[in-house]
Amino acid sequence: MSEARLPQIDPRQVPAFQVDRHLPMIAPGQLQPAALRQRFASPPCWQPELVAEKKFMDRPPMQAAVLIPIVMRRAPMVLLTQRTQHLSTHSGQIAFPGGKVDATDAGVQAAALREAFEEVGLRGSFVEVLGQLPVYTTGSSFLVTPVVALVSPGFGLNPNAQEVSDVFEVPLSFLMNPANHRHHQVEWQGVQRHWLSMPYQDGPVERFVWGATAGMLRNFYRFLAA
Repeated sequence: MSEARLPQIDPRQVPAFQVDRHLPMIAPGQLQPAALRQRFASPPCWQPELVAEKKFMDRPPMQAAVLIPIVMRRAPMVLLTQRTQHLSTHSGQIAFPGGKVDATDAGVQAAALREAFEEVGLRGSFVEVLGQLPVYTTGSSFLVTPVVALVSPGFGLNPNAQEVSDVFEVPLSFLMNPANHRHHQVEWQGVQRHWLSMPYQDGPVERFVWGATAGMLRNFYRFLAA
């Protein structure tokens, strides 16, 4: 899931007013599997920085869950998707695998694992859930629980072409370096709206990570930096 596009606003065209180069990056050793397991086993006292976006859709709140899949390569990577353009919400956006929590799900972790399998074909046998981050409320009224997990290499993927147009990986070290965290602000319908972006240059392709996806990654950064 990711932040739905605000009407008539292209987030790529809104200049950044701040880049957080003044904040410390997360040391490479803290991003390795053993360190991540320890951090979730003995979490620090911390507060999420971003918990709720300003509402821009009038709809009942809906429980949702996403998987933050950290692939255990030599340099850990985060598995992300790009949603297809024809979807009614979050179309074309970079997102974590995830979606609504169904009544048949045992909980948010089960929902995140189910959605990851349905969206990209990631099998649960490759996934080790570490824990959860605080709920993030999107402007489209989704109450999203991010479920952080390690993913063993060797998995196969089978993206659902109806929902996912691309699947790719971004270095966790890039996303956890606040020098890559850009702040944007724009006025829409008389309200000042703020979001983060973390654009990653993947060869000739720019992966424009922004909105809710970037917000949850920023909270993950705060969790690791605490």
